[in-house]
Amino acid sequence: MKIVLESSALIYASEFPDELKAQFPDVEFVTPQTPEELRRVIRDADGIYGTPDREAFAAAERLRWIAHPGVGFDYVMDRPDIVESDVVLTPARAPGYDPHGNGLGDHVFGMILMLAHRWPDLLADQRAHRWGAGNYNNQYVELTGRTMGILAVGAIGSAVARRARGFDMRVIGVDKKTSPVPEGVDEVWGLERLDEALSVSDWFVIAAPRTPETLGLVDARRLSLMKKGAYLIAISRGGIVDEEALLKTLRSGHLAGAGLDVFAQEPLPEDSPLWDQENVIISPHTGHVTPEMPKGHRDVFKDNLRRFIAGEPFLYVGDKRTGY
Repeated sequence: MKIVLESSALIYASEFPDELKAQFPDVEFVTPQTPEELRRVIRDADGIYGTPDREAFAAAERLRWIAHPGVGFDYVMDRPDIVESDVVLTPARAPGYDPHGNGLGDHVFGMILMLAHRWPDLLADQRAHRWGAGNYNNQYVELTGRTMGILAVGAIGSAVARRARGFDMRVIGVDKKTSPVPEGVDEVWGLERLDEALSVSDWFVIAAPRTPETLGLVDARRLSLMKKGAYLIAISRGGIVDEEALLKTLRSGHLAGAGLDVFAQEPLPEDSPLWDQENVIISPHTGHVTPEMPKGHRDVFKDNLRRFIAGEPFLYVGDKRTGY
């Protein structure tokens, strides 16, 4: 058996090839360093840990498995060569487990606490050696008793919900699947109740994959349904929120703030007005990047590789047509 380890999939784990060779001595692992070398070595490969481009995929003559080194693989929907093939794609996740979940759950609450307790202003005062105590009277937002809505309560949304439970918040999930109800979630509503969920949420977190169904889902109309003084957090994929409409809603004062880790265009252009919007917290799509995250990716791959060798079912098979 021959497995290709694409170099871009090893950016967090240069030692991974040696680890795999020691654990799976009967498997041939190759690590091409150039696109030309990838096209050559993938020709007789059984699987690849990475994302083959069109030329490499076309060169593969017996490829049966693409092990995507990340969780989201919505890019595949624009690749009919992969979608229409019999090659199985597995993301770096398992039922109920996402290596990104804990990091993103923590990141969401980092953003929430920054917005709720005005940490950007506090840090600015600290740097200026300014004791601005009077500026914060009645300005903080308590989380206890507030309602959080979460769009998609899979592994990531559930990680956010469990943390919200620790802050005594009421949590409403919005998802295609309304059962079972994950830990930390009080209720799960169907997508037909998204408007209602937006209207009752003090904090609304977007943890959904980007698909044709979710692209532009939170548009100007839906943003207008949110409670005055509410907050929006986006952590899964850009393009689900209409950023121009969000900016207008923030500037009008209808929304009190937003935390954004993902954007329709990444990197976010230097001239984007979001950079200078005072009530916005921006991070560069890095909410998931913890030391534990790549280890989780590697553990899922190793388990799936063992299953591939043994002819057993994979932990989780991605639907190439829906993108999740």
